[in-house]
Amino acid sequence: MPRLGIVGTMVWDTIRARDIGREAPVREWGGIAYALAAADAALGEDWSLFPIIKIGQDMREAADVFLGSLERLDSLDGVRTVPEPNNRVELVYRDETRRCEKLTGGVPGWTAEEVLPLARSCDAVYVNFIAGWELDLPAAAALRPATAGSVYADLHSLMLGVGADGVRAPRPLADWRAWLSCFDIVQLNEDELMTLAAGWDDPWALAADVVGPVTRGLLVTLGERGSAWVATRSFREAPTAPRLPLHALEPAEALVSGKVEPESAVAGGDPTGCGDVWGATCFATMLGGGDLEDSMRAATRAARQNAGFRGATGLGEFLRSETGLLTGAPRGRERGPA
Repeated sequence: MPRLGIVGTMVWDTIRARDIGREAPVREWGGIAYALAAADAALGEDWSLFPIIKIGQDMREAADVFLGSLERLDSLDGVRTVPEPNNRVELVYRDETRRCEKLTGGVPGWTAEEVLPLARSCDAVYVNFIAGWELDLPAAAALRPATAGSVYADLHSLMLGVGADGVRAPRPLADWRAWLSCFDIVQLNEDELMTLAAGWDDPWALAADVVGPVTRGLLVTLGERGSAWVATRSFREAPTAPRLPLHALEPAEALVSGKVEPESAVAGGDPTGCGDVWGATCFATMLGGGDLEDSMRAATRAARQNAGFRGATGLGEFLRSETGLLTGAPRGRERGPA
């Protein structure tokens, strides 16, 4: 059975001011747990999930409960316990989409020597920079040569710095060309693309400049406006087809772009984890044979469903349910340790 490796960090979230009229904070699993739940729901029956994550000893027992609930779980051989306190994030919402993040905890990233044996056991790898340091540049660069299939990356917190007080803020990404060349598929949101393209007259010109035989697709989420993409023509039709040899450069005219509109209007709901659900669903759908636009549409539907849920526990089952949004699935549950 082919195996999808999932690289990221499980985070215990404390969320404030998300729900109008609710004064008490909501505490729940977040971070890579959203992507794991979404991939668990979207993967075909011929694929399994292989988490590649480090967990603080203080939260390992609770994390194992969540991981054990995943239907497509392969094994926990890629899950390592570390002595540092597990990462925790306090999210304070300023409006429906904007929030302040404060990070505590000290779970370290993976070195190339640590991650390579795990990547070699996978048929595809999904990376989500939740902490921002899950992989350093040498470790990220080692993934594509070690993995049989495609490597997908949501740059996410790689584009965020951490202040002395733990508050996160956008930052320029040093060596950004080298970072993007580590992955077959790169996901950004609109703000992240603007940060990456600081100094460019048109951020989409940057997207067209980096897409080619190495990074074959750049996908940008646009919130309520859907998502957009720049890709090679062959990638559009078969996103997870075998890579071209590096010397087989595609001509510039082989690049194509487009936008995927949401199938219905999106209003309200909880945006926490939507980007993670979007990316994991998109990649899982690609691995099942979906073309680029069908995969992005499936991702948008899943993200919209996620906005009607709270937390990652039970999310996979919720996303699998065709009537989940109509039957009042549990919302606002507080789970695990405080």
